[in-house]
Amino acid sequence: MRAIAAAVRVSRMTTLSVRPLSTEDWALYRTVRLAALADAPEAFGSTWEAERALTEDGWRERLARRSRFVAQDGDRTCGLIGIVPVEAGRAELVSMWVHPDGRGRGVGDLLVRAALRWAKEHDCPRVELWVAQENDHAERLYARHGFQRTGRVQPVRAGEPRREFAMARTEPAG
Repeated sequence: MRAIAAAVRVSRMTTLSVRPLSTEDWALYRTVRLAALADAPEAFGSTWEAERALTEDGWRERLARRSRFVAQDGDRTCGLIGIVPVEAGRAELVSMWVHPDGRGRGVGDLLVRAALRWAKEHDCPRVELWVAQENDHAERLYARHGFQRTGRVQPVRAGEPRREFAMARTEPAG
């Protein structure tokens, strides 16, 4: 997998970067994903309990099936995003999370740009995602990158009343 690196200068003179995860990064991925589920359980279709039970092989399998990127502030991981090919020409952005200390500092924008770059490099001009209703910050982040609501709505988790809505963007040809 070609390394994707992006960096930006932010307040307090820190450097943020984004890098892809490999199957060898399974323990880091596990740590960050469990932190995301603990911090914002309402935002995800899975639960901390369910994912805590995954084995090393389960975490490695997830990394083998989809591309994951982490944002780092120096040596500290501060965000996560995934992108999954769904069918020819279409991918889904999943598992977006930014640590509370990284919010409002451009971490989310770096992660979304990394996922969109991956989609373009893999000939997936259409990228879709789901956002929990009332997550206005996430909706604004995605809208800055060209995503718009599609009109589709579904439960965040089966059997729960909370809903999420779909957003999508299509990269112009050329």
